[in-house]
Amino acid sequence: MTPPGFGAGSLAARPQRSPCVSGRRHATGHTGPTRRGDRVTDKPQIRVTVFSDYICPFCYIGDARLQRLREEFDLKVNWCFLEIHPETPAEGQPVSALGYPSASWERMMATLMEMAREDGLVLREHDFTTCSRSALQLAEAAKFIDPVLFYRLHEALFRAFFVEGENIGSAEVLEELALAAGLSQSQFETALHDRDAAARLRQYRRAAQELGVQATPTFFIGERRLDGAVPVEELRAAARAAA
Repeated sequence: MTPPGFGAGSLAARPQRSPCVSGRRHATGHTGPTRRGDRVTDKPQIRVTVFSDYICPFCYIGDARLQRLREEFDLKVNWCFLEIHPETPAEGQPVSALGYPSASWERMMATLMEMAREDGLVLREHDFTTCSRSALQLAEAAKFIDPVLFYRLHEALFRAFFVEGENIGSAEVLEELALAAGLSQSQFETALHDRDAAARLRQYRRAAQELGVQATPTFFIGERRLDGAVPVEELRAAARAAA
């Protein structure tokens, strides 16, 4: 088995293959060129594995930084989703319930807001969290429906939670986002109960535990492992080394 991640851990990197890939099928559910479909490109093809959760603010920033590499590389991204707060109810709760000391939380939020500002991202005050289980299940199933629809949904989930302040633990919110992304009603309903998708999510968690990954996002690019929302320059350097 190969790589996964949570929170903001600092672990020794070691070379390894991209994790969570079964056979030749990539975790985006297809083996074609990129996020927007099967386009021919002369850009170097780079396989990236990302361990992520839609309620992790560092993942929101890390995702935006990763997407900037598409200007230079044909990225094949293997998304491995990890639920970082499974104890949180679907109706959500104040972030104070997570148990962070108030001073530590304020410092972390100040850091996040500065990172978002530098990257030109909108990030509303993060005072609410929710259960991401259904959102992750939906996204995981969508990868195997259509990569274009998956990326629409992927972006919409981050935007809904971190920009609009919506509760992505709510089935009603997820339904609205899924249909707007292009999934049919039947695809949405099937996705929420897709046993194969649920099994893959369990596989990602087992891989994370085996590898000791302790940060979301965690990126695996070529021989390099990068923990957290690292600067885009570090992502680019890893991609160039892998090209």
